[in-house]
Amino acid sequence: MKYPSVEIISDCFIKPKFLSEVAKKPTYLSPWDLAMMSTHYIQKGLLYPLPENKDFSITTFLDDLKDSLSATLTHFHPLAARFATIKLQNPPSFAVFINPENSPGARFIHSSVNLTVADIHTPKDVPSIVHLFFDHHKAISHDGHKLSLSVQVTELIDGIFIACSANHMVVDGSSFWHFFNSWSEVFRSKREHDLLDHISRPPALQRWVPEGCHKMITLPFTSEDQFIDRPKRSLLRERIFHFSTGSLSKLKAKVNYECNTTKISTLQALCAIVWRCVTRARRLPREQETGCRMAADNRKRLSPPLPETYFGNDLGVFS
Repeated sequence: MKYPSVEIISDCFIKPKFLSEVAKKPTYLSPWDLAMMSTHYIQKGLLYPLPENKDFSITTFLDDLKDSLSATLTHFHPLAARFATIKLQNPPSFAVFINPENSPGARFIHSSVNLTVADIHTPKDVPSIVHLFFDHHKAISHDGHKLSLSVQVTELIDGIFIACSANHMVVDGSSFWHFFNSWSEVFRSKREHDLLDHISRPPALQRWVPEGCHKMITLPFTSEDQFIDRPKRSLLRERIFHFSTGSLSKLKAKVNYECNTTKISTLQALCAIVWRCVTRARRLPREQETGCRMAADNRKRLSPPLPETYFGNDLGVFS
């Protein structure tokens, strides 16, 4: 299907409303953060129908988004910064860190496209044009030397798509949604109470490093090519599946009954059936071994545990 072009209407950078003296200092990355060097940016978007309120103004809406984003970045200032790299000689190594002086702020793009909400939401497969709603579609985390957080607000005929691209070395999924939800909270506070500064769950910005490690972890390489890999995206169709609460309850009950237990969670049951369906669709030979790996939040699994508001990567991979 041929889609209409996405028109860029405006483009600017948003800085944190206020930077403390601590926020002006470099942020050194944890081992979990550095492991994300060659991963793609985390990209998530929210699709909204236009408000029924006839007084709705896209100009006012965008101004409120920018003001609330600036206020939110005061609390999540690493997202507005970029990376810097120091090359060390004795021994040969690299140090990559977040440098708040190396960025004009978070990028904010206003665009439009001649499509409806139904054009995006109705098809079984995710329309390929959705990729153009994200500014950093093919970027990897190492590109954070030139790229920071990016927000793209795309006007549809009858709706709005708000896309956010965040560096995976700066945030994991939990931290990404912590930021996004806090931004929403500040946006609502501004509209309802004209307040911009308060958020209910401030992030814990201090990066975790193993005991005994230097806070600036170095990478033992002589060339950046040795630790940067640009994965090629497969030309696959993308599809989003929706599972109702009722269907998930039935699935959990069925799996626990068949396994004669009560300890299998809803998530475990869902992951198992999705993996079985994927394996069946791949039509692998019966004798071929295959596996499944999933990332999980480690914040509560450490001893002592990290706070739920820990801002950064804290992921474990389970097979």
